[in-house]
Amino acid sequence: MVNGDAVPANGTAPGQRRERGPGRRVLLVSTNYAPEQAGIGPYAAQLAEHWAAQPDWDVHVLAGMPHYPAWRTDPDYRGVWRATELREGVRVHRRRHTVPPRQTAGRRALYEASILAHGLLAPPRLGGRPHAVVAQLPSLAGALLGARMARGAGVPFIPVVQDLMGAAAAQSGIRGGDRAAAPARCVERRVLAAATLVGVIHESFTDRVAALGVPRSRIRTVPNWTHIADPSRPRAETRARLGWREDETVVLHSGNMGLKQGLEVLIETARLLDGRRGSTADGAGEAGEQGTRAPGGAAPKRLRVVLMGDGNQRPHLARLAAPLPGVELLPPAADADFPDVLAAADVLAVTQRASVLDMSVPSKLTSYFAAGRPVVASVAAGGGTAGEVRRSGAGVLVPPEDPAALAAALRDLAADPARAAALGAAGRAYATGHLGRTAALERLTALLEEALTLAPAPGRRPAGLRAARARGRRGPLPGAAEGATRHQGGTA
Repeated sequence: MVNGDAVPANGTAPGQRRERGPGRRVLLVSTNYAPEQAGIGPYAAQLAEHWAAQPDWDVHVLAGMPHYPAWRTDPDYRGVWRATELREGVRVHRRRHTVPPRQTAGRRALYEASILAHGLLAPPRLGGRPHAVVAQLPSLAGALLGARMARGAGVPFIPVVQDLMGAAAAQSGIRGGDRAAAPARCVERRVLAAATLVGVIHESFTDRVAALGVPRSRIRTVPNWTHIADPSRPRAETRARLGWREDETVVLHSGNMGLKQGLEVLIETARLLDGRRGSTADGAGEAGEQGTRAPGGAAPKRLRVVLMGDGNQRPHLARLAAPLPGVELLPPAADADFPDVLAAADVLAVTQRASVLDMSVPSKLTSYFAAGRPVVASVAAGGGTAGEVRRSGAGVLVPPEDPAALAAALRDLAADPARAAALGAAGRAYATGHLGRTAALERLTALLEEALTLAPAPGRRPAGLRAARARGRRGPLPGAAEGATRHQGGTA
């Protein structure tokens, strides 16, 4: 609900004040935030909520309107110009922006410009000077806003690189991206130069960030974490509910349906297998089945390719899949159902265009590993995604945009259940041992605390003068009253 006062999830009534001491006041700038369920939003929300749970911390988030991965504004937020809400102890300041249903470089530039303009026109009221500003990239506008607010307050600025927009423009295949790549890299260079420290979610980003002029001594690796719960229902129950037969191999891709994912390869793989339906290793089989080999000379298992999620390429993919009975498109699963759906699949797929190397590491991997199912990754061998799959031991790598190679890998996994189970178990062990939420959030907290011990980046205004002015204008350091209000206009 966004019409009228928000209902705080932690039970604090609108206008009610919680007692706080002289702790940290932190601003997180993240265009994507809860209630978004995919991509960066869940990580931003869990980070902010972790900090808000610390004694005497006052945590604010400057965010956009929920719109990802559908690239449509959440119905509850349509028509809202500005909003302030309290979510799990975090004060979220939302600003309206354009949401392009189809992606081109020009539309993406307008999207970023609208975020920047509204943030400049109506900066969030924090109740005092922050101790630090953290920003989530790839949003160039969010990073610029974060750098500007940190510089104005004379406090550390810490960008966390989830994706790189300059590399994305060049590698994702977006129309006009080749022309937009250089300007985007210029903005990233400027933003990162203002940083006290830079966090990257994977070491494969380090070289790219260093090439943008950031000394390696200022780069810290802060990996993402598994943010989903364990499955709560038996696999057979979930498969029955979804209409997935026990005698078929279900290959599931979950998440954004965008250009960089190159999901056409999954549909072409299904088409290829459909053309060979009933074929077995020796060429014999049953007509009428889209099949993969089964062990021991048994009849081939039917293959079902499921694309679950949303994104600007969904209508295009639906058209491609329409003639194929073995391809199914599902809407995003609800939070409570998501772990069960992942665990109910036989194989979890991650795909990327061949050009995608170091622009991103899909956030879905952390959920895939936790689900305990084998992963088939159709990605460039030299990219960060391939490196993470190798490190986990949880999956099989195949060349990107190669339906024949992907089909062969799926047939091999279907024919070897013991290997598939071993890969899934390796992913689960990797998630448990290396992708724990508590350790990851503590690494990000340590990054913040380290930045607070360092001098701000060159060119910052002295903090003392800015602090004095801030206290005169906006009240004393931490202790902002907490409530939750929605605004159709005005600063929030």
